[in-house]
Amino acid sequence: MDFFTCKCVYAFLFNCFLLFSKAHSVEGQNDVPKVRGANLGGWLVLEGWIKPSLFDAIPNKYMLDGTKVQFKSVPLQKYISAEKGGGSNISVDRDTPSQWEQFRLWRLSDTQFQLRTLKGHFLSCDGEGGLVTASAESPSTTETFYIERNDNNRVHFRLLSGTYLQVSSSYELTADYPGTPGWDDNNMATFEMKIVHILKGDYQLGNAYGYDKANEVLTNHRSSFITEDDFNFMSQNGINTVRIPVGWWIALDPNPPAPFIGGTLAALDNAFSWAQAYNINCIVDLHAVPGSQNGKEHSASRDGSLHWPTSPDCISQSLDAIDFLASRYANHSALLGIELLNEPSYSQVPLNVLVSYYSKGYDVVRKYSSSAYVIICQRIGTPEPTELFTANIGASNLVVDVHYYSLFDTSFHKMGVLDNIDYIFKSRKAELDTLNAASNALVLVGEWVNEMEFKQGSQLEYQQFGKAQLDVYNEASFGWAYWTLKNIKNHWDLAWNIQNNYLLLNDSQNK
Repeated sequence: MDFFTCKCVYAFLFNCFLLFSKAHSVEGQNDVPKVRGANLGGWLVLEGWIKPSLFDAIPNKYMLDGTKVQFKSVPLQKYISAEKGGGSNISVDRDTPSQWEQFRLWRLSDTQFQLRTLKGHFLSCDGEGGLVTASAESPSTTETFYIERNDNNRVHFRLLSGTYLQVSSSYELTADYPGTPGWDDNNMATFEMKIVHILKGDYQLGNAYGYDKANEVLTNHRSSFITEDDFNFMSQNGINTVRIPVGWWIALDPNPPAPFIGGTLAALDNAFSWAQAYNINCIVDLHAVPGSQNGKEHSASRDGSLHWPTSPDCISQSLDAIDFLASRYANHSALLGIELLNEPSYSQVPLNVLVSYYSKGYDVVRKYSSSAYVIICQRIGTPEPTELFTANIGASNLVVDVHYYSLFDTSFHKMGVLDNIDYIFKSRKAELDTLNAASNALVLVGEWVNEMEFKQGSQLEYQQFGKAQLDVYNEASFGWAYWTLKNIKNHWDLAWNIQNNYLLLNDSQNK
């Protein structure tokens, strides 16, 4: 072979290498492969639906902080209502429940509770003979009630002094029931309680168990739910990145404020060591911030309310957590990026507040690293998926995280398997193509799952649905991460999907 031919062959092979590298690497960083990731959800930030058994030993385990409840007078068949959502009177005169008839529990013990209204006021009674109102801004002893419950979800309310509440002739709640009420249908002190929604996060577990038991439960969980063997399994199955949700209290480890329990930092250190050993990258994701960014249990909210967007202290404390994480891991070879916030609420987190926080968080990470990726999450439910791409947040190595679930929306309820696949190839691909075209940030599909609202799919149909998602999400300029590695629900469990051939990662990888 002559010199000229050798040069041409070399040039051809080199160009092929560049094309291959661009297709399979993060744009602009050819030494960093595209993310094919797994989320370690339910490990260092709790979500009770991922592993419900963590909450099994809690006394009165269905009445946790943030549980939404309704109360209906048994003899009257009328609901207790906080007029105007709180701030004024309590009545017992509504035939059907809505938001004014829902109350959120604050748990002091398995029998003592405070009840919060829609607008954040607390039910209050000054003492025996007093009228129950909903005007207290903060709770104390006059806002604390015993709730006695029988096996049929009937309840009585009792003041700390011992007096029971009952419905008066004017349909109000008063603390003047004589003696101890029974559970019969005609008793004006008896109510039927309906549990509307239960939160099961870090706050609920820590507060309900108390420190000693919560520490025991979480120590066992953190040492067994994710282990070094899992990193070995991921590396053998083409997973090159883990996205690790953490809570803001990790920056105060080992002694975070109650009811949070220390130990997440040691577990995160282990994850970095295992990742390094198996050539896996780490994305640390600030999943839970003080005051909550979305009211969900995975934000460690006490009762579903949001204070983060309106509280400078909460935002400042979140930035402190980012500073802590960046300073600790910036020089670790396994660090790929830091995600500044998970799933801020579109309806409750204003865009200007979010962009300001993201800009400050970007600068914090850049204090410690010029190369670590800074990842910013879309507002969940936003009708403007490009809104963060047009914001001036950071100059380099910026990634926008989008979450794609074929769930949770009424539009998916009537879709069969083929409809879901068609939606992936048309709607999702069109959106990703638009986002990929943005020049100032890369795109990560940071959460998705091989599950649909249609639950009757065969193994082959799930393989086809999963392949459609992989085909499309593989095109995201930064990559994707499955939610989550382990889960009690099979189709949400990446390990189960791989082991049972419901998601064929190798076929996608070798495509």
